[in-house]
Amino acid sequence: MTILQAIILGIVQGLTEFIPISSTAHLVFASRLIGLYDGVEATLKAQQTTATIAVIQLGTLLAVLIYFARDIIDITKAFVSDHMALLRGKNRVDGSRSLSQGAWLGWLFIIGSIPVAVVGLLLKKQIGGTFTKNLWIIATMMIVVAALMGVAEFVGKRERSMEQLGISDALAVGFAQVLALIPGSSRSGSTIMGGLFAGLTRETAARFSFLLSIPAIAASGLLELKEAIDKLPEGTYLPLIVATIVSGVIGYASIWFLLRFLRTHSTAVFIVYRFVVGAAIMGALMGGYISASVG
Repeated sequence: MTILQAIILGIVQGLTEFIPISSTAHLVFASRLIGLYDGVEATLKAQQTTATIAVIQLGTLLAVLIYFARDIIDITKAFVSDHMALLRGKNRVDGSRSLSQGAWLGWLFIIGSIPVAVVGLLLKKQIGGTFTKNLWIIATMMIVVAALMGVAEFVGKRERSMEQLGISDALAVGFAQVLALIPGSSRSGSTIMGGLFAGLTRETAARFSFLLSIPAIAASGLLELKEAIDKLPEGTYLPLIVATIVSGVIGYASIWFLLRFLRTHSTAVFIVYRFVVGAAIMGALMGGYISASVG
């Protein structure tokens, strides 16, 4: 991987990780266009591409950690202090023995992260293989999730905020995040969709989606980082660092944009984009202009 390839991948990752249009789909397609790891045997190429994508995602992880630093600190402090108080049999500062909103959110993030953690570990080999780099799968999921997002926009009540989140919301968004293990689905698209189905406002669905992405992205990136050291060719480490930094900067801007956009707009523009891109990929596959496999 060259520095130029790294910058391109970093920009694509930063733009698409939080915008609900599928970062993996765009990265897989971008990696083909720039000839990433050309000449490598198909299975190894798929593994190297998966490792590269997962490591670059650590840049967008840093972006979400910085953007939501205050929220993360407040939730962590409340979670620790409330549970320490409960263990000691003491009341909270306000006299209540129940959990504060911050501590409760901490539990919701844990609950919401369980589905993707379990399924991700069980299907780790399949996720890293050639099957999930197949463009037929990517194009299909671009369209399927677009349709589901459209239904969610239509039936979702969009009434509840972060202060009103419950276990059912965490499970709805958490199970929706499992769908994102299939490339073309989009982690943010799937989880925002889950939030809308649960009745959250668009901004709340996006905010909860981004915070819930932290454990998933961290686990994926750190697990692949270890394997990347063995699988990636020599000379890849500097470009990977560049790509990760670029993805972090662009990712921060993407979070800022989307949260403000969803305060006054629906996800319609992203739904249309997903339909168009999915259909275009399918058309190119049917016409024989591109191959479905990663090799």
